[in-house]
Amino acid sequence: MAISRFKRTLSQIEEFAVDVFYNRRRGKRAFALGVFLYALSLLFGAVARLRFFLYRKRILKDQPLGCLVVVVGNLTVGGTGKTPVVEKFARSLQQRGRRVAILSRGYKSKDISKETLFQKLWRTYVSGTDPPPPKIVSDGESVLLDSEYAGDEPFMLARNLPGVVVLVDKDRVKSGTYAIKEFGCDTLVLDDGFQYLPLKGRLNLLLVDKSNPFGNRHLMPRGILREPVRYIKRASYVFLTKSDGVRDRELEALIEKHNPGVDIIECAHKPQFLQEVNGEGRLPLDELLQKRIGAFSGIAVPESFEGFLRDFGANLLYTKRFLDHHRFDTDELLQIFKEASAAELDFIVTTEKDAVRIPEDMKFPLPLYYLRLEIEILRGVEDFDAAVSKICFPEEGRRAIAR
Repeated sequence: MAISRFKRTLSQIEEFAVDVFYNRRRGKRAFALGVFLYALSLLFGAVARLRFFLYRKRILKDQPLGCLVVVVGNLTVGGTGKTPVVEKFARSLQQRGRRVAILSRGYKSKDISKETLFQKLWRTYVSGTDPPPPKIVSDGESVLLDSEYAGDEPFMLARNLPGVVVLVDKDRVKSGTYAIKEFGCDTLVLDDGFQYLPLKGRLNLLLVDKSNPFGNRHLMPRGILREPVRYIKRASYVFLTKSDGVRDRELEALIEKHNPGVDIIECAHKPQFLQEVNGEGRLPLDELLQKRIGAFSGIAVPESFEGFLRDFGANLLYTKRFLDHHRFDTDELLQIFKEASAAELDFIVTTEKDAVRIPEDMKFPLPLYYLRLEIEILRGVEDFDAAVSKICFPEEGRRAIAR
């Protein structure tokens, strides 16, 4: 009981800090924590600028692998809708004949090697033995790890992209080398790799959430920025995600200011259908109309997910939010269904990313579905095709860009 109370208290503190981080809280306590976080953000910014300076001056050097490298990332933490963009880009490259590997760090995934910190230090600095290979989430034919060991996004990508190799390791140089040698890959896609400087990309695809581009413009941990806004200049293409179809001239002017002439591709995350969790059932989106719906999620920006359900006419009577990448335990899920049943709901909906963290053998007292999203290019289709062509067929890509 005491341990349970401690966990709840710790979770509440973490939720409060995240709310301050995203400017969702007001009051004296939020202000005091904000001031403290701002001081830390100044230190974070100094370290980030020093790191970029060292790589720019070649004091620290990136390591070319003799292979095409595409970087997909963002200036901010969480919530830009990166995974569907990585999926669309990797699929387009594969369909044009490239042997693609996606390299991910596998955020919050479990370690397979079971090495202790002492063993890692001994291997690295004393024994000189080779490090363990990267985790193979998919060899291009089969999905070999679950979300607990792969990480949520790598598992989703492996499941949705047959034929594409998916590897997880914090050292993307090591996993890239492994992809080339063991799987014959000729194209590496760095998932969430904009700040990963040891491996330089041929193309840098920068994602910007149009609904909340840069938060409060502060660096972490006071804001959501991983690096200053001016580093937009490192992007080859800028993807404006979560677009409503209406152009934001002010945002485009800011991007143009820091990266004159960069191609801007505007896209939206479009709901496709409702897929049954732990089952084969599928519902069209019009099944949401006037239904009594519950929703739960553990993502950075739950408002957008809940907004999709309302947009399709759902009567959203119950919501439950968890921290990003939260791994649900059985008691939490049972409590959700208990509360949802009391509200006399027709069914419950979660996100695809959350669905991969639900035990595969679990049965539900109410139907449970996840909302399948895919990327739709609203503006800049030619630029997207040119980016793909530039990788697959360099001469064709140059002609497309010239046009």
